[in-house]
Amino acid sequence: MKTFLSELKTSVLLTFVFAVLLCGAYPLAVWAGGQALFADKANGSLLTDADGTVRGSRLLAQSFTADKYFQPRPSAAGTGYDASASSGTNLGPTSQKLADTIKANVAAYRATNGLTPDAPVPADAVASSGSGLDPHISPANARLQASRVARVRGLPLDRVTALIATHTDGRDLHVFGEAGVNVLMLNRALDAEAGRAAH
Repeated sequence: MKTFLSELKTSVLLTFVFAVLLCGAYPLAVWAGGQALFADKANGSLLTDADGTVRGSRLLAQSFTADKYFQPRPSAAGTGYDASASSGTNLGPTSQKLADTIKANVAAYRATNGLTPDAPVPADAVASSGSGLDPHISPANARLQASRVARVRGLPLDRVTALIATHTDGRDLHVFGEAGVNVLMLNRALDAEAGRAAH
């Protein structure tokens, strides 16, 4: 009995020590390190206006439907771009619903951007990402939208394509993934350009 009580006491003490270390001290140290070393990223890479109003995150897509904006890839997250319901469509390659959705998206994309009925369309322009929140589109997708955006905004096409290049993120470590254009950052730059032109 004495051995059992001794082992029980040791077990309870170790449980308490590890609870304090792993549920308190370690998370606190990680949080403090994140705040000290890269607070912007640790707090969600939020974008704010001059008055402090949060307009979004560099890491999350949001809906842009007006013709003066570049449009992100479609989203199946909740009712669209819902960070609390991040998900893809979960439809497989043999799904008729997926085929019909992509066919409709291709037709809408071509019509919106003034493309011919047989113009190739990038996959990311018509298919949602796995998260439904991907903030990037492919450079090819951005270039196809550039003429529409330039026309609606009354900007030279070369200025819009220069902004695309400025807001294109390269491959991670020049090896992993693909280059992508951050839609929110690009659209904010376009709005800033319009603000400068108005003054």
